[in-house]
Amino acid sequence: MNDPFAGLDPGRRQFFSQSGAGLGLAALALLLGEEGGSAAGAERAVAKLVPHFAPRAKRVIYLMQSGAPSHVDLFDHKPGLAALRGTQLPASVQMGQRLTTMTQGKDQPVLPAIVPLRQHGHSGAWLSDYLPHTAGIADELCIVRSMHTEAINHAPAMTLFLTGAQEPGRPSLGAWLSYGLGSDSEQLPTFCVMTSRDREASCGQLFYDYYWGSGFLPSKHQGVKFRANGDPVLYLSSPPGVSSGLRRGLLDDLGELNRMRLATAGDPEIQTRIAQYEMAFRMQSSVPELTDLTTEPKHVLEMYGPDVERPGSFARNCLLARRLAERGVRYVQLLHAGWDQHGNLPTQLEVQCRDTDQPSAALVRDLKQRGLLDETLVIWGGEFGRTVFGQGDISNPKKHGRDHHGRCFSLWMAGGGIRPGTTYGETDDFAYNVVRDPVHVHDLQATVLHLLGLDHERLTFRYQGRRFRLTDVHGQVIRDILS
Repeated sequence: MNDPFAGLDPGRRQFFSQSGAGLGLAALALLLGEEGGSAAGAERAVAKLVPHFAPRAKRVIYLMQSGAPSHVDLFDHKPGLAALRGTQLPASVQMGQRLTTMTQGKDQPVLPAIVPLRQHGHSGAWLSDYLPHTAGIADELCIVRSMHTEAINHAPAMTLFLTGAQEPGRPSLGAWLSYGLGSDSEQLPTFCVMTSRDREASCGQLFYDYYWGSGFLPSKHQGVKFRANGDPVLYLSSPPGVSSGLRRGLLDDLGELNRMRLATAGDPEIQTRIAQYEMAFRMQSSVPELTDLTTEPKHVLEMYGPDVERPGSFARNCLLARRLAERGVRYVQLLHAGWDQHGNLPTQLEVQCRDTDQPSAALVRDLKQRGLLDETLVIWGGEFGRTVFGQGDISNPKKHGRDHHGRCFSLWMAGGGIRPGTTYGETDDFAYNVVRDPVHVHDLQATVLHLLGLDHERLTFRYQGRRFRLTDVHGQVIRDILS
C-alpha cells in the first residue's frame, strides 16, 4: 500500500499519520487490545513483567472531591480552636506560607469547625456531624490526616494528584494502571470516568480531559467518560437503519484495512483504533445492561439514597462504580465538583456532604456485602484542604469560608489491602502543619500502585529520551497503613 504521507518532513508526517487515530479517539477512547507496531513492541517486555509482586487489590474506585473539602470541619478534630475564634493565626504557625491572592496580606481570624466532630466506631475516628453515614463505616476506614502538597490552585493540584505532575501532559493514574496491568474485562473499558456536581449548582471547578488522559502512553490507555444524558458513551449507538449484522460486517472490513495499514506504517495507534472499534461493538450490549438499574433490589437503591434515581448524580455514579467493579473494570474515577467554599462554607458544606456522604458509605458497604471490598481500593478526598483561618466576615453566619491550604489535609481509604479502623498522621493544634507521619501526593500514588502489585519505581515508559513514571523521582510506600 502506498504511503500517502511520503515526502513530508518527519514532524508533519507524524502529525498527519496520527490524525486518523485522533478522530477515532474522539468517538471512543477505549483501553483494550494488544500492543502493536514497533514503538509499542519496545515496551511490551517491560509491561509483561508486571505485576511485580502479589497484589492486595485488583481495582481502584477513586472518589475525587474537586474543590477541596475542609479537613478542619470534617476530619481533623481540634477542640482548642473554639477558645481562639476570631483571634489572628500566630505568625509562628503560618510561617510565611505561600497563600493565594485572595487572602495574602489580609487578616487571618481563626475559625473553628462549624459543626461538632465526634468519635465513632471501635476505632474512635473523629468525623463531622455532617457525615453520619461515613461515621457508620468508621471501622472500615483508614483516615490519613497528614496529606500535603505544593500546589495551591485547583487545576495544578488536581493534575498532580491524578497524573503526578502539576503541568498537563502526563499519563493519569488510571492510564498507568491500564498500561501496567491491562484489562480484566472483555466487555467494558479498563478505565472509566464519571463526573457530577452538587444539586444547587454552586461554584465548581472545571474537569479537564487530561485528568483521565493517557499522556505519552498509547492512547488506548486513556479513560472512557460516561455521560449522564443521551448515550452513556459518545457514538455508542448505531445510526438509524444500521443493523448489528451490517455493523459487524463494516467493522470486519475496516479492521482488515487498518491491519494492512499497520503492517506498512507500524504505528501502534492503528492497533488502538482497531481495539476501539471492537470494544465499541461489544459495549453496544454491555453498557445498556450496565446502566439499567431496574435489576437492582429496592433495598440497595435505598442504601445509596434518593438521589440515586437522578442521572448524573454522585449517588448514581457510586452505584454504577460498584457495577463496573463487579464486571471487572480496573479503575473507576468519579469526580464531584462544588467543594470550593470561599464565601459559602456555612451553607454549602452541608449540601456537599448531603450529596456525597450517604453514597460514599453505601459504596463501601455494598462492596463489602458482595465480597468485593477486600480486592477493591476505595479512595475519598480532594486536591488539598482549607485554611484554619476564615475568609470574609466570620461574624456573618452565612457568608464566609476558607481559603486553599496544601500544607496539610485529610482523606480516607477503605478496602484493597488498607488497614481498617486506622487514623494515620497528625497535625498541629491549628490543623495547619503536619507534625507526624507526613504523606505527600507521590507517597499516596506509590502506595496505590503497590497495593495493585506494582513497584512505582519500575513501572516506567520511555519518552523523549528518559523513562517516566507516575511518581516522577519521588514517593515512598506508606507501609504503616497496609493490612
